[in-house]
Amino acid sequence: MSSASPIAPGATVAFIGLGHMGGPMAVNLAAAGYRVQGYDPVPAACEAAAAEGVTISGSIAAAVRDAVAVMTSLPSGALVLQVYRGPDGVLANAAPGTLLVDTSTVDVDEARTAAGEARTAGMLALDAPISGGVVGAKAGTLAFMVGGPQEAFDRAQPLFEVLGARAVRCGDSGAGEVVKLCNNMLLAIHQVGVAEALALAQGLGVEAQAFFDVASVATGACWALTTNCPVPGPVPTSPANHDYEPGFAVDLMNKDLGLAIAAVERSGTDAELGRHAQAIFRAVGDDGDGGRDFSVVYRGIAERSGL
Repeated sequence: MSSASPIAPGATVAFIGLGHMGGPMAVNLAAAGYRVQGYDPVPAACEAAAAEGVTISGSIAAAVRDAVAVMTSLPSGALVLQVYRGPDGVLANAAPGTLLVDTSTVDVDEARTAAGEARTAGMLALDAPISGGVVGAKAGTLAFMVGGPQEAFDRAQPLFEVLGARAVRCGDSGAGEVVKLCNNMLLAIHQVGVAEALALAQGLGVEAQAFFDVASVATGACWALTTNCPVPGPVPTSPANHDYEPGFAVDLMNKDLGLAIAAVERSGTDAELGRHAQAIFRAVGDDGDGGRDFSVVYRGIAERSGL
């Protein structure tokens, strides 16, 4: 396979980070016919992936040495840079021309730093954060927001087709992270707005179901209402019907809002609602609900509203 060819099934792909998101993605690649060499410092994550067809390597260096692509799914940008750097890292051990695809949600500047170091090492890099959660990772229905060169995006297309329902190239390096952080800031604002509207409707004597029946097909319709409705009842599959089991946890929303507001401050953008959403979700986490779905924000609003 030439370094410019799309990375089709049969190719060797390294996957670093086999947790709640990376594990299912690595398994889906293996099921599609890729030779997947995985690495994770957590033995249980390795065992789960190995049981589903992923070959486990003893180090990052061993995982990437023969790979034509290296995918990463890690909890922070600092860890992404740590995995890329050093004598056991990706950049020192993968071959020139290797495609690097980082699916982590990280700071925009960290993503651009990682891409620059990859270019210096003779590799192509994409930042490709994802939307769809664990359910989407398992089902292969993720959405990828991608930043990086068109050539790299074209090479990664077969990987994205296995792992997701859609991949959109948003621009150059860092653009994928920009879109992910903007999307999640908007999502946080929507979820707070939906929660406040539901509380207001009920406080004025209208049942939640009646409000939902109208708003879900009117101009107030949005994912935070129609799929992630924060009150029990209207959407049986929403976390509100399952004691706010995540979904997308408050702690993760707070991480993404922190990255988004840091970008706001660096850019000088006016984002008053984004800042308010960050303060609201920080309070939810401080109240002990960091591990629950972020739609649990409704519960505090309802309590303060006397519902």
